[in-house]
Amino acid sequence: MIDDRGTPTEVIEIVGRTGMHGESTQIKCRVLEGTNKGRIVTRNCRGAVKTGDVIVLLETDREVRKLLRR
Repeated sequence: MIDDRGTPTEVIEIVGRTGMHGESTQIKCRVLEGTNKGRIVTRNCRGAVKTGDVIVLLETDREVRKLLRR
């Protein structure tokens, strides 16, 4: 069931793990509907996610800071 409040996006790349203990995954996803259709946004996601999954974001205007490679 897709929530009417959210916007479906498709995961196109998994950037890496983030958070204090690696509990979040930073992903790049393509917006499939709405005013930002076709835009690629970088977001943090909790839980199991893989390339090709469709997730629903409540907000598509915001982006996270990029992960620093050390």
